[in-house]
Parts: sequence; structure tokens; C-alpha cells
Amino acid sequence: MMQNVHLAPETDEDDLYSGYNDYNPTYDTEDLENDTAFQQAVRTSHGRRPPITAKVPSTAVTRPIATGYGSKTSLASSLGRPMTGAIQDGVTRPMTAVRAAGYTKAALRGSAFDPLGQSRGPAPPLEAKNEDSPEEKIRQLEKKVNELVEESCVANSCGDLKLALEKAKDAGRKERVLVRQREQVTTPENINLDLTYSVLFNLASQYSANEMYAEALNTYQVIVKNKMFSNTGRLKVNMGNIYLKQRNYSKAIKFYRMALDQIPSVYKEMRIKIMQNIGVTFIKTGQYSDAVNSLEHIMSMAPNLKAGFNLILSYFAVGDREKMKKAFQKLIAVPLEVDEDDKYISPSDDPHTNLVIEAIKNDNLRQMERERKAMAEKYIMTAAKLIAPVIETSFAVGYDWCVEMVKASQYVELANDLEINKAITYLRQKDFNQAVQTLKIFEKKDSRVKSAAATNLSFLYYLENEFAQASTYADLAVISDRYNPSALTNKGNTVFANGDYEKAAEFYKEALRNDSSCTEALYNIGLTYKKLNRLDEALDCFLKLHAILRNSAQILYQIANVYELMEDPNQAIEWLMQLISVVPTDSRVLSKLGELYDSEGDKSQAFQYYYESYRYFPSNIEVIEWLGAYYIDTQFCEKAIQYFERASLIQPTQVKWQLMVASCFRRSGNYQKALDTYKDIHRKFPENVECLRFLIRLCTDIGLKEVQEYATKLKRLEKMKEIREQRIKSGRDGSGGIRSKREGSAGSESGQNCSASSKGDRLNAKLRALPGTNEPYESSSNKEIDVSYVDPLGPQIERPKTAAKKRMEEDDFADEELGEDLLPE
Repeated sequence: MMQNVHLAPETDEDDLYSGYNDYNPTYDTEDLENDTAFQQAVRTSHGRRPPITAKVPSTAVTRPIATGYGSKTSLASSLGRPMTGAIQDGVTRPMTAVRAAGYTKAALRGSAFDPLGQSRGPAPPLEAKNEDSPEEKIRQLEKKVNELVEESCVANSCGDLKLALEKAKDAGRKERVLVRQREQVTTPENINLDLTYSVLFNLASQYSANEMYAEALNTYQVIVKNKMFSNTGRLKVNMGNIYLKQRNYSKAIKFYRMALDQIPSVYKEMRIKIMQNIGVTFIKTGQYSDAVNSLEHIMSMAPNLKAGFNLILSYFAVGDREKMKKAFQKLIAVPLEVDEDDKYISPSDDPHTNLVIEAIKNDNLRQMERERKAMAEKYIMTAAKLIAPVIETSFAVGYDWCVEMVKASQYVELANDLEINKAITYLRQKDFNQAVQTLKIFEKKDSRVKSAAATNLSFLYYLENEFAQASTYADLAVISDRYNPSALTNKGNTVFANGDYEKAAEFYKEALRNDSSCTEALYNIGLTYKKLNRLDEALDCFLKLHAILRNSAQILYQIANVYELMEDPNQAIEWLMQLISVVPTDSRVLSKLGELYDSEGDKSQAFQYYYESYRYFPSNIEVIEWLGAYYIDTQFCEKAIQYFERASLIQPTQVKWQLMVASCFRRSGNYQKALDTYKDIHRKFPENVECLRFLIRLCTDIGLKEVQEYATKLKRLEKMKEIREQRIKSGRDGSGGIRSKREGSAGSESGQNCSASSKGDRLNAKLRALPGTNEPYESSSNKEIDVSYVDPLGPQIERPKTAAKKRMEEDDFADEELGEDLLPE
């Protein structure tokens, strides 16, 4: 077809696009109604294929075509119309590459109409990417770096700081490889600076989170010193935070001020936060006047709760009473910016409105509002408790001023809480009468405050062992607020004190139903089950508590004690071992471990723990007695002397300890020292028969002349003893029933002695006859050593803990619901 197209010669200056504006009557639409060929094509299917003729002027009119070379040739197509680029009758047809959609040569040969080209089949597959190309490798590496940064951030948010740091380091390594590859392929201007910045910033953040502060500072320095990064001045705040954690306060202030200088004044909120950091740092350094300047500026520009509280602390440290009052007024004037509770109460019965209110009642925004309100109340309560004792002549007047200020503010409900704090302050000062009078004021207030005050009154009367009054106010607290777990716990304590353990358990259970996190009630119900001998249930309670309070010494001891009552000494020993890891210097826990090992027959371990107990508390008579008996049994009488001498110092009126010292001297062969000790004992206790008998024996063996004197004294004492017994016998009724009781008692005592003597496999922890069985003192004192255990936490351990013991040690309003720690057995 192109062979019929002639290009115009370069010398031809004719217009290549001439003829476009020539009007051809063929395309005149006004004469279409008179065009028989067109009308026939419209009415029939004849027009689908034009006739193969050039005689119809409307379909086969030819026109000349001009070329660039000047030749004007009239060319006709096989259909009778001029070919593109041909010249016919002086009219040129312009060259074009556009053809009618769907009309191809194949269609002329009889193929089906296919304007979309569906008969050609599916499109060929896309050409596969060349993964070996440098550009593709760079793209893949950049994608991998982004993924590592994201994984590092996710790991940090999940608390896995070590994994986050490893991912950040890996991202840094791959990013450096990426930079080198980009420099080899493209120009340095095409390096992705945003990716480099994000990798370095994430790495510094992970270093800081893992407390690797030196590495974090170095990484931040790399970012800050690079002039290609924008807004790097903000990172100096992070560097200042790191110096603050390192207690390098001067550098922290320096970097905070550098950041403040580089951040535009448009960013007011950020500048306020930096100034707040500067104020806190000044407080830590003790520069309270500088801190006041920063915090006063914040309170004048954008007041907030933290700045107001810190300002009060600064004025408190300076001792300026008037400024403390003004700062407190500024604190309570800070807008809280939370919705009122009335917003969450449905004004009508519209179900759609009720659903919306129910949905937003506990959503994230509502929870944030609650947290903000709780934080504000905490700051205000703490500030009031801090300044009340110093702003006036007495703390009571100071509390009254704070209450008046709070009543005039948006925190009206905190006034009652401050009054209760006033009562607690009286309580800490041991002024119980004033505390009671202050709390009794709330008996006519609303139910919540009345319940808290009655709970505290119940606690106070419980401390004074006035259980009737304690029970009365506990009932009032329960009536005022049936869902108050502290009131129910205190009520259970009063019932427990009266011995009604089943009813006490019911109150504790109700307290747990109202508040499953009430650890006091759970602890007390465990003690109650112990009293009821329901050891399995008691063990369950204490194990649940252990899961909540992992390092509580009381709970660990109770678990060990329950296992001991269940006759499982191995488990008891295991839990006591955990207990001494929490309180390693508790002498009673160590002595209890010694007792358990002694009962198991492990004398070496028992000696180790008894000795450790003696080292921490050398005044425990039971431990001293066991150690002395241990050395006697192992034939180390010289070492036993020091323990019995200490026992004689602790109990100087008990003659048995001094007799044991003399016996140890005699058994070790030091007869002169033993004689001197017996003489000293006889001088202090002249009526002791056993001492005289030992003196007679020693003097006889040594050949001293004092034998006759001691023998005379012994006879006199024995005679006096017989006379005394006769008088006692004559003064008694002497009936057979009484005598039989006496004989039965004597028989039981002999039976006990027999039972004690049958424990020969134990460490002969008895004060047995030292020189011979015919010697009166040792043979008559063949008693088993008392190694009974006293609770390591004092007598309170077997008393139910009340709701407010732990809270009372803190300064929050929650600790106002007080109660006794433990009940007596």
C-alpha cells in the first residue's frame, strides 16, 4: 500500500496540510435524505458492506492528494475511494493513521464483527522483572529496612526491648549497605534521607529504652550534627531526658534550653512542655527559685495540673506560706475539661439514645476523662495534705482553709475527703478522741461519705478492743453502702473477734463478690478456714493471694503453716525457703526451718538454721536451749557453756541455766571452775537442794573440809521440806477422790516423760544427767527441750487483716477506710 504513496520532494514548497479547509459536498448532511444509497443502507443491511464500485459519488468520491515532492496523482482504492495521500480531481486526501474501529481486512473477508479484539485470545503475560538489576536490588533492600524498623517499633510496644534493639541494629546495618549501593548506581543526591533519619532515630530510641544511654547519646549526636536533616533541634529534648535519667542535671538543663531556642514560638505546647521539664530539673537540683520562675510562666501561659502541683512543692520547699496559698488556688482553678456525669444519664426512654449513651459510657474517651479526673483529685488532695500543717498555726486550721477553698471550686466533692484526711491526721498523731469527733460529723452526710467515716470509726473502736462499738459502726457502714468491701471486711473482723467464724466467712465472701481484688478479705477468709480446720480451702485462698502478691511475707508464712498443719513438712520447708528469700534476717522463720529439719532428722541443717537464727536474734531462749543441748549431745560441752551463760543473763532468776553452766564445767573436767560456779549458785539460791548435792559430791571428790557444812545445810533443807509437805498434806481434804486425781495426774506426767524419753532418735534435745543417772538435778530434769515456734511476724499473724491497713500507710483517700491489721488468736 505504501508503494503508492509518494513523498513530496524537498524543493516543493506547497503546504503539506492543504485541503483541510476545502468543503467537500460529499459530507453535506443536508442532502442525506435525497441520497438513495445512504437511505438504502439505513433501511437494510446492505450498508454493512459498501459496494465495490467507484461510481457512487457519495461513497467513492476521489480527491487529489498533494505530497511534499509536488507530484499530484489521483489514486483510487479497490473500493472506489481515493487512497490516503492520493490526489484526485485536484482535491488532496490528508494522510492519517486512523481507521474505523472494528473494520479490518479480515472483516472484509467475511470474519465476525469483533470491535474489542476478543478473538485474538488473552493478552500475553507481563514481562518478568529482572531481579538482578541494581535498581531492583536497591528497592528490595529499602523495603527490608522499612520492615525491620516497623518490627522494632512493634517489639518495643509489646515490651520486648531486647528484640526491638536487635531489629533496630539490623535495620541500621542494612541501611548502610543500601546507601553504598545507591552511591554506586546513582548520584548522592538520590539517597533517601528520610529512611536514614528514621533508622537512626529508632536506633537511638531503642538504646534509650534499654538504658544504654551512652550509645543513645552518640546516635542522637550523629543526627543532630548532620545538617542535611531538618528539625533536629527537637531531638535535644530526648538528649536532655537521658541526662536527666543519668542525674546529670546541669547538662539536662543545657540541652532543654538549646531545644527551647531552636523550636519556633509557633509550637507553644511543645515549648511549654520543655519549660516544665526545666522546672522539674531545677527542683531536683534544689534551685527552687529558678524552678518557680519557669513554673509561674507556665501557669500564666497554659496552666496545667502538673505544673501547678510542682509550683506548690517549690513554694513549700522555700517556706513561703502566702505563695503556697496562691499556688493552691491556681491549682484548683485549672480547667479539668471533662464532661459532666449528667451527659451519660439518659434524659428519655428513646432506645436509640439509650444505646448511644451505653456505648459511650465506658469508651476510651470516657476512661481517659476518669483518669484525668482521678489525677486532678490526687494532686489536689496531696497538695492540701502537704501545705495544711504549715500555712496556718495548726494543721486543723490549715485543713479548714483548704476545705473552704475546695468547696468554692469545681472539686466540691473533695471537701469531704479532706475532712476524712483531717481525721486520719489526728489518728497518726495518736489523738483518737479528735479523730472520732471529726468522723462522727459525717454520720448525717451522704451515703458514700457516711460509709467511709463509719468504716474508720469501726477501725478505731476495734483498735481499742471495744468490739461492740466497732460492730455498731461496721453495721452503719454496711447499711450506708452495701457494696463497700472495706465495710464488709471490718464487719467480718468484729464477728471473727467474737468467735463466730462461719458468719465471718460469709461477710468476707460478700466483700469478695463486691470487689474481687479485695486482698484483705481473701486473706482473712483464709485465716477463718484455718480456724475451722478446713485446710484445703485455706490453702486455696493463700495460693490465690500469692498469685496476686508475689512477695508478701505473711502469705508465704501462712502457706507454709498450712502445709505443716497438713503434715507435709517438705512443702512447708520449701515455702519457708521462699520466705527467707524475702525476709532473710527473720530469726523466727530461721528457727522454724531448724525445727522442721530437726523433726525430719536432719541435724546438720537444723543446726545451721538455729545458729543463723541465734546470730540475728541472740535472745531467743528456745533457740539458745536447743543449741546448748546440741553441743552437749555432740560432746562439745565447752561450746555449750556460752549459750547457757547467755540464757542465765536473759533469765537471771532461773537457777537451771546456772546449774547447766556448772554441769558443763564439771563434764569438761574443769572441777575447780565447776565448784566456784556451784558456790556462786548456792550464794544466790541458798535453798536449792540440787546445788547442795553437787557441792557435797565435788567437795568429797576433791577432799575439801566444806563437805560437813554443806551436808548439814542439806539435812536442814530436807527436814524443812518434809515439814512443809506435812503441813500442806494436813491442810488438804485428803479425800480419796482428790488423791486419785493426784495419782492420775502423776501418772499422766510419768506417761509424758515416758513418751518424751521414747524419742531417742531425735537429737537428745533434753537436759539429761550429765555425770551419772544417780545425780539428783540432771535425773530429775530429764525434760525435752521446748522448741515451740513463735510466729515470725508477731502475734498479729493469726489475726484477720482489715481493709485499710495497707491503705493507711499511703496518703490517698482510699486509705481512709481503715481497719485493724490482724485479729488475736
